[in-house]
Amino acid sequence: MHGSSTFSAFSRARRRHLAAGLALAGAGLLLSGGVLAQPTVKLGFIGPLSGGNAQQGLGAKNGFLLAIDQWNAAPDAPFKVQGVVLDDASDPQTGVSAALKLVNDRSVVGATGHWNSPVALATLPVFHRSQMPFIVWGAISPKITEQNLPNTTRVTPTLVNENKPLAQWAAGELGAKKIAIVSDTSDYGRANETWFGTFFKEAGGQVVASESFPVGTTDFRAILTKVRGLQPDAVYFGGVITEAGILRRQMADLGMKQPMLSISGIFDPQLIKIAGAAADGVMVGVPVAQNNPKLEAMNKAYAEKGYAEAQSPYTKYAYDATGLLLDALKTAGLKDKAAVAKAIRAARYDGALGTTTFDENGQTQIPVDIQIHTVKNGEWVKHE
Repeated sequence: MHGSSTFSAFSRARRRHLAAGLALAGAGLLLSGGVLAQPTVKLGFIGPLSGGNAQQGLGAKNGFLLAIDQWNAAPDAPFKVQGVVLDDASDPQTGVSAALKLVNDRSVVGATGHWNSPVALATLPVFHRSQMPFIVWGAISPKITEQNLPNTTRVTPTLVNENKPLAQWAAGELGAKKIAIVSDTSDYGRANETWFGTFFKEAGGQVVASESFPVGTTDFRAILTKVRGLQPDAVYFGGVITEAGILRRQMADLGMKQPMLSISGIFDPQLIKIAGAAADGVMVGVPVAQNNPKLEAMNKAYAEKGYAEAQSPYTKYAYDATGLLLDALKTAGLKDKAAVAKAIRAARYDGALGTTTFDENGQTQIPVDIQIHTVKNGEWVKHE
């Protein structure tokens, strides 16, 4: 009897303890008004936050954080969001490590990432294996969406979309008859060489040289000496910021006064810092979002936040990519990754970019208009 009585008392005490614990847990789910507290989830961001391309990534990072702040401030938000920001340093291996960190965190329910195409191509398999919904905000290689990975979409146009109007403008309004192409040997550089050359020839121009170099090259004099002898009307550059600045400076050293053309990959103040006075005469075609109330509201909110970094051309893309993710999570729920990815593909999203929809491969269908920008007196200005 003594043993049975002791067990009964222990059992009653255990039940009281459990009940108290449940009551506390229930209270923890309640706000002061008696409403269930919102769950908190994480969204990931990956981009170049250090190195020569950092300005692009920092501006995009701020767009990502701005969208999250606005979501969390909305009184009817069904869940709260914490942003996880990671640096890929424009390096594929670093990017893969960042992607693995996100997919191994069970509280991360979606991600957006990458300015560099080689980095994006390296991380796509990581996100695909985990089926994490992933929206590309900056990388523009056609191969990213040509793979038709069901979890991956992209809000930026491809380099094909950027090169066509630039090549047509060069052959038409600029009046270039002969162009030499200098590009890096990455997938991004090779694709730029192919597509700009194709479109320029279709527009009636002649490609007099196609020269390539490994990423990280610092001496272009041999290539430029060869190109100079062909007397092109312009030089097209198919790479990114650091090498673009060095090549432009060395063009000036060799007395080459031709304009240097490229797409948005070199549209950055860092190019001017690297090239110095030689930067004058660089021309880039940059996709432009048509003015709309949501773009104006984003610009105003960005200014009011007082971020340390100015907007980059990709701020609005990261901002809309984040908004798309949040809307899809609201529609499909927080637990079914495949349903979230399907909701993104099916979206008709009105944002800072305009109305975004996707094709069967997850590529944005927003038409591409470009604005030509040039460096004049050490500053980027619109070319009229």
